[in-house]
Amino acid sequence: MSLKKRGAMVILSSPSGAGKTTLVKLISRNKNYYISVSHTTRTPRSNEFDGIDYFFINKDQFQQLINKNEFLEYAKVFENYYGTSKKNIINKLDQGENVIFDIDWQGTEQIIDKRLEYKLVTIFILPPSKAVLYERLSNRHMKDKLIVEERMKQFDKDLLHWKNYSYVVINDDLDQCYNKIINILEAELENKKSTYNKVLIEEHIKKLL
Repeated sequence: MSLKKRGAMVILSSPSGAGKTTLVKLISRNKNYYISVSHTTRTPRSNEFDGIDYFFINKDQFQQLINKNEFLEYAKVFENYYGTSKKNIINKLDQGENVIFDIDWQGTEQIIDKRLEYKLVTIFILPPSKAVLYERLSNRHMKDKLIVEERMKQFDKDLLHWKNYSYVVINDDLDQCYNKIINILEAELENKKSTYNKVLIEEHIKKLL
């Protein structure tokens, strides 16, 4: 099959609460990208559905999939496991569909290391500030402040991995952030190298740290 007919792989990663899941859903809906639905051992949130947001399984089932080499990537995040099914993703790409991933830096590094013969664009999403991130996490986990504190402690560690991504985008305004990502993707898919202000990003990272 010609490489030109294959789909592209697009990865969005971010510290918890920076908005990557919302952006992934927007891109999928507006640009017809196939969302990679991960397997996870965590409990569903009230607004999540099995087979749509995640495939919710237990740890024994997850381990069985690891043993069978079923995952393209997998990682442990906040005491729960997340993994991407290999077979389904490869089938979609070979059919010419663009696939978008909502995964963390651990999974991204695994996919990069595999050096698959598909176009790969990696984008790291940053919050505008720690205060805004704390507010977003507090709204999501209204009943459990310990979860919020845990996410905030992990933030600095996650942030250090921004350099491993092709692009970094600040999610200050959802519409503006979305448009920046779409501009990046359209340029990349047309093999036109997109650019962004790396100096601005580095200054923003310093403020966040």
